[in-house]
Amino acid sequence: MWDGWVEFGIAALIGTGIAIVVAVIATIVLAVIARRRRWAGVLSRQSRAPFRMLLLVVALWVAVRVAFPDETWRGILGQILTILIIAASAWLLASLVVVATDVALGRYRIDVPDNRVARRIRTQTLVVRRLAIAIIVIIGIGAALLTFDSVRAIGASVLASAGIASIVAGLAAQSVLANVFAGLQIVFSDALRVDDVVVADGEWGRVGEITLSYVVLDLWDDRRLVLPCTYFTTTPFENWTRKGSELLGAVEMDLDWNVSPALMRAHLQRVLERTDLWDGRTAVLQVTDAVAGYVRVRILVTAKDAPTLFDLRCLVREAMVTWVQESMPQALPVQRVLMTDAAAPAVRTATDPTPTRDGLFTGSADAERRASTFTNAIPILREDDPQPSP
Repeated sequence: MWDGWVEFGIAALIGTGIAIVVAVIATIVLAVIARRRRWAGVLSRQSRAPFRMLLLVVALWVAVRVAFPDETWRGILGQILTILIIAASAWLLASLVVVATDVALGRYRIDVPDNRVARRIRTQTLVVRRLAIAIIVIIGIGAALLTFDSVRAIGASVLASAGIASIVAGLAAQSVLANVFAGLQIVFSDALRVDDVVVADGEWGRVGEITLSYVVLDLWDDRRLVLPCTYFTTTPFENWTRKGSELLGAVEMDLDWNVSPALMRAHLQRVLERTDLWDGRTAVLQVTDAVAGYVRVRILVTAKDAPTLFDLRCLVREAMVTWVQESMPQALPVQRVLMTDAAAPAVRTATDPTPTRDGLFTGSADAERRASTFTNAIPILREDDPQPSP
């Protein structure tokens, strides 16, 4: 009896030692390659733990199968170690997917001015990564369940009724599947990318994350707006970086008619030449309206991206307001009020076009009395007050 346990211990030690040697050799090889290739360092960091776990579990599984003395527990431990091998293999495959996508993403930077292609590649790569990891997990769970005889029998009957099951599952998960297909449509149609600047549901923000079921927008005030993928396939939204990040913005001001557009235009040019926010493409000052006592001045400027454009518009607006206050105060918007006599309005008659004061409630004592019934307060009489004569 003890001889069997000794043999098992020796087998386990030998297997563990071989696993440790293989792990050390793999680590050294990757460390040498990492000096010249970036992917080797990423592989070593991401896959070290699952690789070592897989080697150790395989070594123990071999030792149990070869030298475990108890026949009853050999089958139980063998099945447990088989499930652990499947789990470690799924973990290792998932880490390899992460390594491959990280290496691919490292070649496309999004922190550069012209990053449209990089954002498209990044969005598609991240979604493919999630989809691949989800498939690996599902296959791993299915493989682990198939190690049980009872589950294999159930699996055969499920496969026989796969048609009905697929219909029922499709009806039950209709909204989930709709979001999944919408997510794939968004990614591979290039309609939306990570780091895109969009206006959706009345909110301005940057796309921070795209999954197979929802999209996360990082709003300008540090809030997070989570929208289902179907929103972006069924509802119109604004994408400010669809073809490029450059944008044009407007600054509008209502001023008095005494304003000088030529002097404002010259000052605008001086303001733009002193700031790095302006990209130099467009600088236009136009009078777009001149009614209702005001002159509408519109200024058009351009910047490299949306945040820079917002800062530039605020800078131009403040500079022009300050200039109007200091250099041309007569151009400040004012309201003109025409003061007239507060007496009753004059009226004209059909025979005499000269304005007169004759009207329904003016011109005679009876008319004034009629007017008093509309303009004076109605008195409230008490019982002891004298009653007015009829």
